[in-house]
Amino acid sequence: MYPQEPARGPDGLSGGAGEGPVQDQTSLTLVVDLDGTLLRSDMLYESFWTAFGRDWTVALTAMRGLVQGRAALKAALAETARLEPATLPYDKEVLDYVRAWRANGGRTALVTASNQALADPIAAHLDLFDEVHGSDDSRNLKGQAKAAFLAERFGQGRFVYMGDSPADLPVWSLAAKAVTVNASARLRAEAESVAHDVEHLTTVPNSVRPYLKALRPHQWLKNILVFLPMLAGHQIDARTVVLAVAAFVAYSLVASSVYVVNDMTDLNADRAHPRKKRRPFASGAVPLSHGMLMAPLLFLAGAGISLAVGPAFLAVVCGYFVLTTAYSLNLKRRMVIDICTLAGLYSMRIVAGAVATGIPLSVWLLAFAIFFFLALAAVKRQAELVDSAKRGTLRARGRGYNVGDLPIITMIAIAAGYVSVLVLVLYVDSPDVSTLYKEPSMLWGIGGVLLFWLTRTVMIAHRGHMHDDPLVYAARDRVSQICMILCLGFAVAGAL
Repeated sequence: MYPQEPARGPDGLSGGAGEGPVQDQTSLTLVVDLDGTLLRSDMLYESFWTAFGRDWTVALTAMRGLVQGRAALKAALAETARLEPATLPYDKEVLDYVRAWRANGGRTALVTASNQALADPIAAHLDLFDEVHGSDDSRNLKGQAKAAFLAERFGQGRFVYMGDSPADLPVWSLAAKAVTVNASARLRAEAESVAHDVEHLTTVPNSVRPYLKALRPHQWLKNILVFLPMLAGHQIDARTVVLAVAAFVAYSLVASSVYVVNDMTDLNADRAHPRKKRRPFASGAVPLSHGMLMAPLLFLAGAGISLAVGPAFLAVVCGYFVLTTAYSLNLKRRMVIDICTLAGLYSMRIVAGAVATGIPLSVWLLAFAIFFFLALAAVKRQAELVDSAKRGTLRARGRGYNVGDLPIITMIAIAAGYVSVLVLVLYVDSPDVSTLYKEPSMLWGIGGVLLFWLTRTVMIAHRGHMHDDPLVYAARDRVSQICMILCLGFAVAGAL
């Protein structure tokens, strides 16, 4: 859709309403809003989360700024934010609209309620605007304040305004033409009631898919570990199964709340990554304001189910939430601490399953899990470093490693994996195993399969083919699926 085209009906991407065509655009200035219009995000939330991801004390700074007013809050966050204009999620169709306007001889202006310190580098990067105006520490350029500013700056009826919010209605009432971007049906109707001429742009389809993707349901596969104590202890009855399923659901909801927070704090790192840049928050498919509602609601839902399972299980889930939040905000950038934390988070799922079902946790199972998951955590970092090396970067973005650490990380993955298999075979020769298995010798087969699978997994990561969490990768990989079936087969054969 270009500015010189006539408005189309409701069956197209745009529609018109008003008294007639707008004036010749060479005599008008196209004024473009930033948040939600030019950008599929909001700079207030962007500046908060990019700063919060580096230093959680920014939340205190934000609270102090908010006491002084919204303009002061934006100014305070603008000082701490480290935004990267080149990777921000711009709306391509809006950019094309602005380019077409300039190509036809029209002037353009970026006028935003975001702080001037944030608007300037964005405008400089795009090089599409003749002038840029934003809020300062005392004036919030929004709603009536923006309408008055534009009328004074350009003259009433001497500008076209592109916006997306109900706060833009006062501006549209003074504009020669209103251009709405991804507005709701109600906002479109309101814009048509106040503006002389209206054009509607729909650049993003309404869909729940980005919201579901933000929950990372594929990562819920890791929460299957809560069933392990029940299976390893051979206690498969109706009550135990119900408790384990409830624990799985609760853990998944709480984990998703943390994934939402993690993605909001990792915006810059994700946008610099060839695959992660398509994540819902990094791409702008889901507004950050929605994420700030999703995270607490998911946690409360998971906590409610956890409390129904039992207070002890709720305590474990809260411990998981605290540790994984600390990991997202800080620990993931700490060398070695990060992989130890990841191994602990994996193992906590097994502990949670034992607490939820009331099954005593085997020391053998816990020892195996710690080393096995340390290996998988190291493989995860190994894959990230290999990816960084292929892209020609020296460091894994947002991590405490550089490409030169790759041999050591690979060694940790192999060593920890082999130690986990050693724990397994020692368990096979222990007195404990005879109470659960009629043919303990069959479990040696599991050790052999795991040796193969761990070695192959490290090789796959080394070759740059590991693009996800190792457990999630294993769930999709055909060879890994066969290995899993073989392990189950050996376990069943040993028990019968």
